[in-house]
Amino acid sequence: MSSQRAEGLSMKSNHAVLATPQPEPAAVAAEHPVAKPPVVDRPVSSRPAVRRRVSLDRLHSVLGMLGLGLFNPMIRLARGENPRAQLQELWKELGAPLIAIALFLFAWSRLSDGIETSLGKIPGPTAVWTQAGSLWTDHQAERRKEQEFYSRQEKRIAERLARDPGADTTIRKYTGKPTYIDQIGTSLKTVFTGFLLATLVAVPVGILCGLSSSINAALNPLIQIFKPVSPLAWLPIVTMLVSALYVSSDPVFAKSFLNSAITVMLCSLWPTIINTSLGVASIDKDLLNVAKVLQLPWPVRLFKLIVPSSLPLIFTGLRLSLSVGWMVLIAAEMLAQNPGLGKFVWDEFQNGSSASLGRIMVAVFTIGFIGFLLDRIMLALQNVFSFGRR
Repeated sequence: MSSQRAEGLSMKSNHAVLATPQPEPAAVAAEHPVAKPPVVDRPVSSRPAVRRRVSLDRLHSVLGMLGLGLFNPMIRLARGENPRAQLQELWKELGAPLIAIALFLFAWSRLSDGIETSLGKIPGPTAVWTQAGSLWTDHQAERRKEQEFYSRQEKRIAERLARDPGADTTIRKYTGKPTYIDQIGTSLKTVFTGFLLATLVAVPVGILCGLSSSINAALNPLIQIFKPVSPLAWLPIVTMLVSALYVSSDPVFAKSFLNSAITVMLCSLWPTIINTSLGVASIDKDLLNVAKVLQLPWPVRLFKLIVPSSLPLIFTGLRLSLSVGWMVLIAAEMLAQNPGLGKFVWDEFQNGSSASLGRIMVAVFTIGFIGFLLDRIMLALQNVFSFGRR
């Protein structure tokens, strides 16, 4: 009886529990709210600061890639990094060179008045700057003449076609004297052509010399013999060969252009051959052994292991070759009277006017500045394509 009474009581209690209405979830959430993490709003004023810092970081990396690290202390100073240390670095990288340049200009201006030559006094900085402006003015005047020349032709052709729609018309090419800016463009086109030809020859030869000791032993005497040969010795040989072999009634390239470009190639390929050979020979032998074990095809070994591992030294050779080619080109243009900056310098020297020395000095600074820019371009390409810190 007692057990039956207990079962009855338990059944009643279960029915009571089941009969009790269950609260809705929303009510439970209202009675016992779940704690949520506090929402932290970033101040709007900090967002421009973050964007500015990101921009400064990008500028810092770009300047480092271009080899213009002298401006990096200014960027770090703008970011607020240790102002005292950055000011010291700024003085060393930028302040001291600017003072040295100012002292050079002062000494040049003071000493130039006391030196008399057959063409007059040595021009000072002000006279050289004046001649630079004069050369730019001459270039603009020549471009206006060229534009007027073509405008007159177009007008005559339009009038002729209005009278006779089937008339045969041709536009003559402007044959005015090349300006100083035109000479710069011609020299740049020539040096890049010679440099490209030298690269296409030097890099494969350097790779072969670095991979095979037998090929290196065979070619090393020739490299050491031809490397110190002056462009003044190569130029007559190149001129005769081009005149004998490049015979065409409608030539694609002028012979003077080919003479200068091939001379640049012959004088500038040696640094690239030597540095490429050294870079390939310095590759970790374990990499090549692993490639043999894995039986990688030759193109895969070349483009995945050999070339990437030796890129830093290859680019070092390319930088040296480009600087050598730029120096060689000016000498070749002066000797052969080929169009370019070298011919401009020689023509001004032969002219003998009072402005000739100033214009020659403008050309000297132009040659140096372009050489600096070419080296920065190669350094930037090295930092982009090689596996380095930058």
